[in-house]
Amino acid sequence: MAATAPWQPKEEGFAAICGLLEQQISHSASSADKSQIWQQLQHYSQFPDFNNYLAFILARAEGKSVEVRQAAGLLLKNNLKNAYTSMAPTYQQYIKSELLPCLGVADRHIRCTVGTIISVVVQLGGILGWPELLQALVSCLDTNDLNHMEGAMDTLSKICEDIPQVLDSDVPGLPERPINVFLPRLLKFFQSPHASLRKLSLGSVNQYIMLLPAALHASMDQYLQGLFILANDPSSEVRKLVSAAFVQLIEVRPAFLEPHLRNVIEYMLQVNNDTEEEVALEACEFWSAYCEAQLPSENLREFLPRLIPILLSNMVYSDDDESLADAEEDGSVPDRDQDIKPRFHSSRLHGSENGEDDDDNIVGIWNLRKCSAAALDILSNVFGDEILPTLMPFVQAKLATSGDETWKGREAAVLALGAIAEGCISGLYPHLNEIVAFLIPLLDDKFPLIRSISCWTLSRFTKFIVQSAGHQKGYEQFDKALVGLLRRILDNNKRVQEAACSAFATLEEEAAEELAPRLEMILQHLMCAFGKYQRRNLRIVYDAIGTLADAVGGELNQPTYLEILMPPLIAKWQQLSNSDKDLFPLLECFTSISQALGAGFSQFAEPVFQRCISIIQSQQLAKVQAKVNTVPSGVLYDKEFIVCSLDLLSGLAEGLGSGIESLVSQSNLRDLLLQCCTDEASDVRQSGFALLGDLARVCPVHLQPRLPEFLDVAAKQLNTPKLQETVSVANNACWAIGELAVKVRQEISPIVLTVISCLVQILQHAEELNKSLIENSAITLGRIAWVCPELVAPHMEHFMQRWCIALSMIRDDIEKEDAFRGLCALVRTNPSGALNSLIYLCNAIASWHEIKSEELHNEVHQVLHGYKQMLVNGGAWDQCMSALEPPVREKLSKIYQSKFSVPYFCESFVVDSNESLKLAWNWSVQRMAGQMNLHRLQTMWCTGKAVNFICEDGTQFILAFRFECVVCLDSTFIIFFISSKFYVL
Repeated sequence: MAATAPWQPKEEGFAAICGLLEQQISHSASSADKSQIWQQLQHYSQFPDFNNYLAFILARAEGKSVEVRQAAGLLLKNNLKNAYTSMAPTYQQYIKSELLPCLGVADRHIRCTVGTIISVVVQLGGILGWPELLQALVSCLDTNDLNHMEGAMDTLSKICEDIPQVLDSDVPGLPERPINVFLPRLLKFFQSPHASLRKLSLGSVNQYIMLLPAALHASMDQYLQGLFILANDPSSEVRKLVSAAFVQLIEVRPAFLEPHLRNVIEYMLQVNNDTEEEVALEACEFWSAYCEAQLPSENLREFLPRLIPILLSNMVYSDDDESLADAEEDGSVPDRDQDIKPRFHSSRLHGSENGEDDDDNIVGIWNLRKCSAAALDILSNVFGDEILPTLMPFVQAKLATSGDETWKGREAAVLALGAIAEGCISGLYPHLNEIVAFLIPLLDDKFPLIRSISCWTLSRFTKFIVQSAGHQKGYEQFDKALVGLLRRILDNNKRVQEAACSAFATLEEEAAEELAPRLEMILQHLMCAFGKYQRRNLRIVYDAIGTLADAVGGELNQPTYLEILMPPLIAKWQQLSNSDKDLFPLLECFTSISQALGAGFSQFAEPVFQRCISIIQSQQLAKVQAKVNTVPSGVLYDKEFIVCSLDLLSGLAEGLGSGIESLVSQSNLRDLLLQCCTDEASDVRQSGFALLGDLARVCPVHLQPRLPEFLDVAAKQLNTPKLQETVSVANNACWAIGELAVKVRQEISPIVLTVISCLVQILQHAEELNKSLIENSAITLGRIAWVCPELVAPHMEHFMQRWCIALSMIRDDIEKEDAFRGLCALVRTNPSGALNSLIYLCNAIASWHEIKSEELHNEVHQVLHGYKQMLVNGGAWDQCMSALEPPVREKLSKIYQSKFSVPYFCESFVVDSNESLKLAWNWSVQRMAGQMNLHRLQTMWCTGKAVNFICEDGTQFILAFRFECVVCLDSTFIIFFISSKFYVL
């Protein structure tokens, strides 16, 4: 039947596609031509059998060049990633049938391309979907034909790399897992006479070190024996893989190496000196991996006298190091686009302890020099001053040389000093004055790479330099270091400029207000660099300016400084278009400046605010266009512009405070912000919720018209199955809800129960989520409890323990005060709800270093007093106290013994004569509630510990509180006068 006839290509289709592929790979084709060719190929891809043509060209078009066949194969691979699962089964089968015979073709490039495609098909269809494949691979491996063995081995290596778990799984219809079939063959190839097979088989087995299937576990001795046999293989690629295997094993399966550890360390020392740098680099990774695996340090200690000289030797620039060419970069030569690395803005995150900047990044591509420096760094942290007797003679000898021919050794010695600056600080400390005094002149060295590394190494000692500034000699050295780095910021070499700016930013962070006397000089140098630098390093100047603003804060807010700082920045601001990516670091810089200047930034605020609004609007429009048009017109969408603009608006809100209100009121920021909070990009939402919280603090009235929508979208961020993937978004949304709660109070009522249930879930999974989200969840729960205690109190028992644990971890600040106000409000409303969590509550209270708010101090005292009165009978209170750690008991005792004026649980009630009132009786006496009809109160008297009431209907109530006096005004209203406060009933 025609329907079952095998597929055959049509000559015209075959010729047309081959023609397009030939044009596509032609070196003479322009970018425009290639774009048009690509569109034509995309048009052809709409035909159901297009991928069959590509498979046919790859497998059978022997009259065509290998390049054209490869191009067909690569296009087929990319197409299958998107289309394979939706293709007709007959077409899937055709493609697979064309691929298998190619495993053993003569041309290695075709075999390699086929192996890549087979791996993609297995990823998408699984082993079960291609039962012939395993037998074909086994047959090829078991032949003596090198092409077939290499083709199968190359394919298998790609499967092991891309989807290793597929071979270590049960396949219906097969008697055993595929890995059990292949592993013996792979281990056998370790002894193949062909280097290609040794390399591919070893690389394949290495992919299973992490997974450790049962087959490899059982064959571990054979695998290790194979590694030792291959250790001195003539192929550098094989030696590199042997080193990689030992590094992986020490990282994840160190127990297997322990019996052989001495031999392995001896081998790694040997290959760390390999003539092939890639082999030496792989071996060098072993030392950091060993230390990070926290294996016994004594196993490595005896090798240090041999290891450290090797590391120092490898830290010297090799003659072909790319940095040697870069070192001659003239600062006046404009940067090319390819010289500028992509930069990524970190969205604003509230309440987190942001990760430290990587000030140890000694720039560029990872190589043996940098790996050796990193290994020395980690060794210094493990062995500390022990390494100094071995290290310092080498360093001193290198630094003592002075000839031009020995500059690389001097540079490596300075790098070594920087590498050990943290780990060996105790041993270096007595000599730090001399070390810093030695480094400062090197900032002016003849060789730019020595100037550059001296900046970095000096920055590693900034903590000592700043701490020493408290006495005259130390201040002189601090000043010399500061001036020296500023001088290098104006260096003519781009590499030195970069190192100096980064080092100075580190000094700024450490010195903070110590910089104030030198602010004018610092700003003059930075703004001179601002006018001098090319695009790449200009970004680092922005960072240095922003770091300076963060460090000195309001000190910057002086007319003299602003006249130096702002005009060049404003000029650059006006020069850049809304779609210029060089705007990113400037937006970040303005964020720091606006926060530092506070109200002082108001003179610059309006154009900055309007520009941010304009950027967000244009980008949201561009996003819509991008979805509608294949090639959007006008501005190309880039979410980074939105994120940076939102963060700058947050900076303005934080800096200007309520001064931003007039700008917000005259804009459509509220509607734009709501769009950002619902954006599909998580970093846009993250910055959106940060701004929502900042605006809630300073001008909540302008959020009011869309408050329910803001609260709803924020709550949804806390209730998502992908919470761990978007934890930073949830963090900011949680914080924003809390900020809104304390401003709009009862207006958050509609979402209270939804949010509380989400926060409880987060607190119950605290171990799996980051610290910042847990803290913000605890604070927001407290803030909601503070403003809506009656809604939250009935659910206390479900979260009190986890909540109190989280509250215990929060540092003292205004947000913690809010959370504890909520805690007290809940206990006041439902004291029994915390009874089972009393120990946790006491620990939370004791986590305060000092409760500075007298009002909160009173409330916390009253909580303790109330529970003591409630539990004193029967010894329950004493039992609770004895279960606490002594420091906790001591802290609670201090709080409890303080003198305060307002007894616990006295509240203000205002009612008219026709209402009834639920009174919370003093639960330390009788823990009950009753309805009291105040329509006509006839009699009232005080018995010392209680106030007695008899109403007109004869009902008697006892309010069991201690009062200093009780005054009856008339038959409708009563004032309970308690010390200096009174409450109206």
